[in-house]
Amino acid sequence: MTSRSSAPFRADHVGSFLRPKYLLEARERFRLKEINAAELRAVEDRAITEIVRFQEDVGLQSITDGEFRRTYFHIDFLEQLGGVKTDIPMLVKKPDGTEELAPPVMRVIDKVRHVKDIQRADFEYLKSQTRRTPKVTIPSPTMLHFRGGRAGISREHYPDLEPFYQDVANAYGDELRSLAAAGATYVQMDDTNLAYLCDDKMREAARQRGDDPDELPHRYAGFINRVVAQKPPGMTLAVHLCRGNFKSTWAAQGGYEPVAQALLSEMDVDAYFLEYDDARSGDFKPLRFLPKGKTVVLGLVTTKLGELESKDELKRRIDEAAKYVPLDQLCLSPQCGFSSTVHGNDIAVEAQRAKLRLVVETAQEVWG
Repeated sequence: MTSRSSAPFRADHVGSFLRPKYLLEARERFRLKEINAAELRAVEDRAITEIVRFQEDVGLQSITDGEFRRTYFHIDFLEQLGGVKTDIPMLVKKPDGTEELAPPVMRVIDKVRHVKDIQRADFEYLKSQTRRTPKVTIPSPTMLHFRGGRAGISREHYPDLEPFYQDVANAYGDELRSLAAAGATYVQMDDTNLAYLCDDKMREAARQRGDDPDELPHRYAGFINRVVAQKPPGMTLAVHLCRGNFKSTWAAQGGYEPVAQALLSEMDVDAYFLEYDDARSGDFKPLRFLPKGKTVVLGLVTTKLGELESKDELKRRIDEAAKYVPLDQLCLSPQCGFSSTVHGNDIAVEAQRAKLRLVVETAQEVWG
């Protein structure tokens, strides 16, 4: 077994980090119009420089900006595409008294197009702060379809969905080319929808919207492949399947079997970040569909709870996964980011550091 000199790395991570208090305060001051956008960006720059050092110090090779310029991992990107309108998520109380984030409704109200470089300036700042591999995280294009289904896409502009899929793919292709021109070689698309299609309740909800939950994974694989077809040479394109990650809560459960073949055999991305931090994610048997040449990053370390996993347990689970996939096609990471939204998970900064060190040390012991 060998370490890896290219992404994804044996010890990797999903990307978002807990925001420092001074950054949250600056965002609130900006909301109240007490500081302007340039002043807020200066504070973000400071926080990003610090989180870059943090990642380097714990031994990570892929470095993100912690998503420190975003409120939500997906909305901040998608609403900058032409033709897309998003409604901000609302916090709702469930019958048992716990809180849950009601998902945002994203609507396509016009032809989807790439009207400006979305991540380029942010990437350029990140790249200026590290000599390691800077990683850009963006939401998956499927998020423009799944939540609203056919009803969320303008029939006036898209009487047929075929041009919709291609327009979205072209917009993503333009963004990837923009990033590649700035030197980006590692991009991760965060996808909740394929993970949601592992959950019986969400499969039924899709059925109620008029979609076939058995057909959707294959359609989404084809949708993402339209983006992959436009991937610039030399770029690693990964997808992270997320089961929900708001204030340490989750939204979906169920093993990967319902989507495994479409996800691993049909989708042409280079790597998959799969959440496997607890029993909700099922067993490793679906990994049998992974072809040679692709990589699965096992999300075995939870970002939702502060309690630290044991190295022995992580190694045992890696061995278990290796019954279905050669060990050389596996890597290790936390299951998700530590702060998919600005609010952050219910976990301490010290635990965030400890969990990342655990990932790095375990990967070194397993792969060398």
